[in-house]
Amino acid sequence: MAGVPNLSISKIGPESDVVLRDLFQHYLRDMSEWFDVNACDASAILQKGYDAYLAKVGDSPAGFALVGSAGEWADGVGAQDVHEFFVLREFRRSGVGHRMAALLWDERPGQWLVRVLEANAPAVLFWRTVISRHSHGAYEEEGRIVNGRPWRFLRFER
Repeated sequence: MAGVPNLSISKIGPESDVVLRDLFQHYLRDMSEWFDVNACDASAILQKGYDAYLAKVGDSPAGFALVGSAGEWADGVGAQDVHEFFVLREFRRSGVGHRMAALLWDERPGQWLVRVLEANAPAVLFWRTVISRHSHGAYEEEGRIVNGRPWRFLRFER
């Protein structure tokens, strides 16, 4: 998906707390359909050891990704987990999410895990599509029950 002009991702830290907090509020509004969430402390997220990436189209923030160890969920040593991934509505269905994921995976090659709540059907479809395309169909998918709710776990290597 090379068709997204001026898309970039960059690893960010505490200096970007305000931007991450603003994007996270949009994310929480979208996720409230599936989760009981109402607040975000972006600095606390960074303190938990996740790496935060900011996606921009030109100079405009377009989304973010939080990446950490998949050790809690996967038995592969060093596997990485897409803990959170978000694209602002105005950038959806334009290839930004696909390209953002590809840039992230290119930056951090290795084993990956993406976990998606099954009730979030648009996200399940998105991840199946982008992972299949990026891994050339070489990925594993399994259903798991986590805290009484069905999830899809998708694993692949980049």
